Amino acid sequence: MVTTPLLPSDYLDLVSPLRAGADLRGRIEAVHPETGDAATLVIRPGRGWRGHAAGQYVRIGVDVDGRRLWRSYSLTSPPHRRDGRITITVKAIPGGKVSNHLVRRAKPGTLVQLDQATGDFVLPQTKPAKVLYLTAGSGITPVMSMLRDIALDDVVMIHCAPQPQDVIFRKELHGLVADGRLRLTEVHTDADGRLDLARLDELVPDWAERETWACGPAGLLDAAEELWSAHGVRERLHTERFRPGTVVAGDGGDGGGGGEVTFSTTGKTVDADGATPLLDVGEEAGVLMPSGCRMGICFGCVTPLREGAVRDLRTGEITEAAPGVLIQTCVSAAAGPCDIER
Repeated sequence: MVTTPLLPSDYLDLVSPLRAGADLRGRIEAVHPETGDAATLVIRPGRGWRGHAAGQYVRIGVDVDGRRLWRSYSLTSPPHRRDGRITITVKAIPGGKVSNHLVRRAKPGTLVQLDQATGDFVLPQTKPAKVLYLTAGSGITPVMSMLRDIALDDVVMIHCAPQPQDVIFRKELHGLVADGRLRLTEVHTDADGRLDLARLDELVPDWAERETWACGPAGLLDAAEELWSAHGVRERLHTERFRPGTVVAGDGGDGGGGGEVTFSTTGKTVDADGATPLLDVGEEAGVLMPSGCRMGICFGCVTPLREGAVRDLRTGEITEAAPGVLIQTCVSAAAGPCDIER
């Protein structure tokens, strides 16, 4: 008697991977270069895709060198495109396995795994009278979806990039300016230096009256939150952080200097510093680690801590092992010797 572990759905997936009822996937249908290190991927999602709101992000699972890795990217397409496709725009980062793969090597026809869109960095149902978009680098991506979604009456954008050629969507942005739909200030940091928010009074005199959506490096967002709070208008500032702020090794209190990490299930032991996420430590050691957004949001990387202690890279908080204690490996680093159940 011949048996097979495959199910009928597995055969259906071979011929119709985007069908209703299948695991949610998408097919890359085009890759469009945007800048020297950024590209837009046009993806046709499977029939289980429930749509998105402008400003939301999606987790995407990509097979890179035989390993499936998941990352989150902002959707840059407006909701309800007539052709049913969605887009993400990816900026390659040094050492970024997935971002470099998608920008340099992704090909039309490739299947990727998808989650449903999520995130609350979105416009409200009622259009704000005045809007300010404050972005830097790839922080422009969720805002681009907003700009493509609906036209607002009074929109100002300040966008920072090293040089003009590094501004993603620059041609389209200037088209919006020419149409009178946007007032844009570009800050080219190679020549101008980093944006000093003390200049806001000069660049956008009525900034405190505007509903503001800000996305970019943690330093920019931290400064914005401080400024808006100081002026008593914090509720008008909406921020989106791509990566958690991290506490530098040694400044988080006891045990901040890393230690020996044991992955007891696989029997591997490696040395780790106090700043590298345990998820990265495990993957570098060849341990199969569960992962998700890598930002401490989705809890896709939660793993039991059997012994020792770890430190939350966002807050510096120390968590010690105890029965039932789980940690997020993407935002936790070794705080001395520890044992991870992997």
